[in-house]
Amino acid sequence: MPTTVDVDPSCPSRGVHADLGWALTTVLRAYVRAADAAVADLPGASRGYRLLSAIVQDCPRSQLALAHHVGLDRTVVTYLVDDLVAAGLVQRRADPNDRRTWRVVATDAGTAHLDQLDCRLSEVEREVLRPLGGAEAAQLRTLLQRMAVVVADAESSPTTCSEVAVLGAPDPGQVRAGSGLPSSAVASGSAPASAG
Repeated sequence: MPTTVDVDPSCPSRGVHADLGWALTTVLRAYVRAADAAVADLPGASRGYRLLSAIVQDCPRSQLALAHHVGLDRTVVTYLVDDLVAAGLVQRRADPNDRRTWRVVATDAGTAHLDQLDCRLSEVEREVLRPLGGAEAAQLRTLLQRMAVVVADAESSPTTCSEVAVLGAPDPGQVRAGSGLPSSAVASGSAPASAG
């Protein structure tokens, strides 16, 4: 299997290895697989990580604002926050400016756990980008982040539902919120003992 593909920019792309979609999807799958393993001990795994990271970074603190910010359905965010509260990583507090709104804030334990997760994910990123040299890896990361910002700004209300479908993961409507497991696995008892 070739490790590099020479593509003539003046010719139309031919074959799967010259396809941008194939390249992005292949690298994303490798990253998601390794990243999920790195954050598996966090309630909600990678979705829980995105949420905890946004909370620690002082991003929007209401659950609805958090849902929009991280691109998750608000119902999923409610269950994830419940799980993060139960784990002692975040707290809900009444918003002093609006009694109808609950703010979600990180605990010291949540901030410390996020630091550990960030270290693990940095290692995952280094491993996934290892085939590139240091300068190429940094350049790829910069270009992808620039594109992601442009694409995210162009979308009115992005969610991860379509991304999950593309990756072949269970439909979010069929996943028990907070567990990351298909409802059928939870109902049938085939879920690992640590789930839920």
